[in-house]
Amino acid sequence: MAKGVSVYERLTRGNRKQRKDLQRRLYSDNPGLDLVHTNAAGIDIGSESHFVAVAAARDAEPVREFGSWTADLERMASWLKSCGIDTVAMQSTGVYWFAVYDVLEKHGLKVFLVNASHTTNLPGRKSDVQESQWLMKLHTYGLLRNSFRPPEDIRPIRAVWRLRDRHVQDAGRSIQHMQKALTSMNVQLANAISDIAGLSGQTIIRAILAGERDPRKLAQLRDCRIQASEEEVARSLEGNWQEDQLFELRQAVDEYDFRQKQVAECDGKLKSYLAVLPSRTVPPADAGKVPPSLAVATGRRKKRAKTVGGGNAPQSFDLAAELKRVTGVDALRVDGINLMTLQTVVAELGTDLGAWFPTEQHFASWLGLSPKRDISGGKVIRHTREKSRNRVSGVLRMAATSLLRSDSYLGARYRNLRTRLGSPKAIKAMARYLACIIYRLFTKGQEWVDRGAEQFEQNRQTRDLAKLQAQATSRGYRLVPVTE
Repeated sequence: MAKGVSVYERLTRGNRKQRKDLQRRLYSDNPGLDLVHTNAAGIDIGSESHFVAVAAARDAEPVREFGSWTADLERMASWLKSCGIDTVAMQSTGVYWFAVYDVLEKHGLKVFLVNASHTTNLPGRKSDVQESQWLMKLHTYGLLRNSFRPPEDIRPIRAVWRLRDRHVQDAGRSIQHMQKALTSMNVQLANAISDIAGLSGQTIIRAILAGERDPRKLAQLRDCRIQASEEEVARSLEGNWQEDQLFELRQAVDEYDFRQKQVAECDGKLKSYLAVLPSRTVPPADAGKVPPSLAVATGRRKKRAKTVGGGNAPQSFDLAAELKRVTGVDALRVDGINLMTLQTVVAELGTDLGAWFPTEQHFASWLGLSPKRDISGGKVIRHTREKSRNRVSGVLRMAATSLLRSDSYLGARYRNLRTRLGSPKAIKAMARYLACIIYRLFTKGQEWVDRGAEQFEQNRQTRDLAKLQAQATSRGYRLVPVTE
């Protein structure tokens, strides 16, 4: 069975004869398949009501409709328990499944949260009753794959981190709004200062709103580290001061300040949630069982300058120390992995990756970073590309792109992949490599020691030479080094 793919997906993506045979069997009253979940039910989630289906022998009315309010959800759980149900399958429809999941979980029912795209093979006209019965049938025969949901202590961290990310994006739009208002007045501050959200840009903008119009005095507010000269900054501040555009600029600044206040509140809540998490101790790595496929080893850290945070990283507390405490390892030593990337991994997945993903291959497949191939008759007939909105996959891809000019082992590896495969494939391959490194750090307790770009080049030359020697030997030749 392909990693990260349910039985139903695998069978329905086979050849035409296999698909028709499976559909014929599933649509019949007796499919002739092994019963995996004998006490199963299916729920079709809706915004106003939910349809719940059980086996016909368990109740005189096997399909019932329940409202979306809490009292009806409690009544739904009681009815399922009276029918002898212990596991339920439902689709992850919007945010409507949240309350249903929590109530059923509180009553001791095991809930399978299913991707809706994996259950769309319903024949005929679709109805809510048919959908719930179809989910129940597929779940009874074990043809559905449960979706990942982080542990209960990680869920509030994930919610706050996602909310904080939206506030950061809104603050970025406010910066764009400021630049638009300044450009409308022909104030070309963005051409002299690369980031108007920095100290110099914000000081000058707030002085403009305070009533200062002299370009020379405004230019004197620039930081001494700005590359543009004071004369250049002054020239860029000679604009047409229009009252309506100044009003728009003030609105943008007020919105930016409000978003920054919300980000600070999220940082405070995030600090309290992280403080509750227990300190984690990862067992030390067994050097005898470490395959050489990943550049992970134990030893002294190579000294190098690295910015672990970023402009959007929390500043009110030491997030790096907290992450090291809750994960048990220092993952920031990996080149390309910064503070925001690591926090996203922890907020989305938690710290115990081995509890849900048995191997690093399962982890990479779940992230959508493994090749998707359709195989028929032992031959690869096509490579499929699936769009993924996985947040961890996204930050790992961004981390991979940051390695382009890195003078490290990972940087040399990424540049080599980029030369051979092209940029899109190299980004995906390098993101998968980083995912495997993070998995090993979290589960094996291995320390990261960068071996340098020179080491990668030496290994590459050794592999190329061994390949050439093998090719020469297979053709009856022998490689002889060139001497002067």
